[in-house]
Order: sequence, then C-alpha cells, then structure tokens
Amino acid sequence: MFGASLEHNCIYDPLMREELEQIQEAGLAELASLTSGEDLERWRVAYLGSKGRLKAVMGGMKDVPKAEKPAVGQLVNAVKQALESAFEAKQASGAASSGDRLLLDMTEPGIVESHAIGRQHIITRVRDELVDVFGRMGFDVAHGPELEDDEHNFVNLNIPPEHPAREPIDNFYVDDPMTTERPRMLRTQTSTVQIRTMVDAAKKGWGPPMKIVSPGRVYRPDTVDATHSFMFHQIEGLYIDRGVSMIDLKSTLMQFARAFFSEDAEVRLRPSFFPFTEPSAEFDMMIALKPDEPAKWIELGGCGMVDPSVLEACGIDAEEWTGFAFGFGIERIAMGKYGVPDIRMLYENDLRFLEQI
Repeated sequence: MFGASLEHNCIYDPLMREELEQIQEAGLAELASLTSGEDLERWRVAYLGSKGRLKAVMGGMKDVPKAEKPAVGQLVNAVKQALESAFEAKQASGAASSGDRLLLDMTEPGIVESHAIGRQHIITRVRDELVDVFGRMGFDVAHGPELEDDEHNFVNLNIPPEHPAREPIDNFYVDDPMTTERPRMLRTQTSTVQIRTMVDAAKKGWGPPMKIVSPGRVYRPDTVDATHSFMFHQIEGLYIDRGVSMIDLKSTLMQFARAFFSEDAEVRLRPSFFPFTEPSAEFDMMIALKPDEPAKWIELGGCGMVDPSVLEACGIDAEEWTGFAFGFGIERIAMGKYGVPDIRMLYENDLRFLEQI
C-alpha cells in the first residue's frame, strides 16, 4: 500500500510506521466516501492542515536520532504525498457539488494571484517623456534639493527682500524668516536647480556653455482646486552660451510643442514680467480639456532671457554669455495632452481613472 519508498526498516520506532499506515489507510478510506465541498475541506484540514494528524506525527521528528532521521523522513513524506495526490485527484474529479463552497482554512498561508500589469503613473510618464524630448534637443538633466535656502530660492534669482513672493503666506518656511538671516523653505520653483548649476559651473570651471532641464516637485501653499495644488511638479530649462537670443528660445519651445503634442500645435508667447528674466513671456497653447468643449488658450509656463544680474550673481560674465530659461507645470502639460479637466484627478489614485490614461 505504501509503495517502494516505505519498504525501508524504521529502526527508531516501529510504532511510528504503524501510526503512519493507519493515518494513510483511514485518510484514503474517508476521502473516498466524501461527496460535498465542505466535507472535502474538513478532511484536508483534519489530515493535511497545520494542526492535522500528519502534522502531529511530524512533530515527533525532533526526538528521532540523527542517524535515523533520513529513513523516518522518507516514511512521512511518502504518506504526505499519497494523501495530497488523492486529495487533488478528488478535487479534479468534480466530486464536490458545484453548489458547495469550499471552506478556507484561515490558518494556512495565502496564495495571491494577480494578472494585472502595472505601469507608471501619468505624472511619472509625462515627466520622462518631457526629459526625452528635451534630451533629443541636447539638454542634460540636473537635480537639486527640495529643501532650499533663501539665497537659491530668492536672492540669486533677483527677487528683492520686499517682493511679495517672499511672504510667509506664499511659502512653506522651515525657519522663521523674521529672525533667520537665510531662512530655509520647501522650494517654490525648480529654478533653484538652475542657480546651483550656474554657481557650480562658475566655481569649478566646467561651463558655460550649459544646456539643462531640471524636473522635480515644488511646493506653494495654494488652495486646492481644479487647477491648483499645494504640491506639484515643474520642469525648468536653461541654455547659456555666446549669442543666445529670443529666437533660440522661441524655436526651442516651438520644437518642443510639435514634438510632444502634435505637428499642428498652436502656441504663442505673451509679454510678461519675471524678476529673473528680461524680456519675459508667458507660453500658452491652444488646448481642449474636454472632448465636448472648444479648445482655448492654456498657460503652460513662463520663459525669457536670463537677466544679466542673475548671471552676475552666479559668477558668470554677462558681457560674454547670454541665455534663456523656461519653466512648465508638468501637471498642466499632462492635463493638456490627455484631456484631464481637474488636477485633483491626478492624485486621487482612483483606479477607474488611472486605467484610462
């Protein structure tokens, strides 16, 4: 009955062999008479479960002398395999009525099977696509810290002490700006990476020229609504070289729009003002956020020629070098490309939405 694997002599305890034979005979006889799914599951728990009869016998293995453990182990495994094979065959035969529901032994380890294929979040995907587009134009990628100081976030960007952008209501300060000379804050723009890159280039002598983009998170205490959030993502671009002009800036932005959106993308530059660029402009694009609504001009970000005072503050000779800079909201671009009407949808983690994008 046990097969060839049980023909070994059990030197340690003949009673263990007899007990194993009884467990197998009783288990197989009882299994043959079962007709319902509930009875089948109860049998499995009684004989093969973590507190079943076979498990109880296996607990005695610790008392078996080391020299005899291989032979005893063969006996136990043979019985276990015989019972498991018979149980699986009973299940496969459809003996359990289709109306019965197998009970689950909650003490047994679970097996999780999932056929869902994961993918990147839309923000991550759009960020990587933007880096790829600008990479094909010759831009390298630069990164910087999210916890910044006053010098990189304001001073070197030509933002004076009395400027309203420095107000505590518009920043997440870590240090008290009223009592700290160089207070720290969560950065409000990735332009801080441009400053760090220019300063390092001037100090270490590896540039200009330089051509970088800097994607990352930024923080502003805005009220959350359909188009604003207190945390969002930006990608900033900087190009410093001899003879760089507004024509180069406009050409770069046009190439970006047509490469990322479509060949017929409609874009425009509107005159504006930023402390760190002169002249400055807003970069708009004609976008339809909803299929049933006409397209309208949507602001994607700001741009302009780097102000000479910013270059000088970073140790770059403004008489020799010129450059342009631009900054886009990644969420705004994602919403425009995929027709997302509300920025909050990007952060709610609703699978119904994420599976559509």
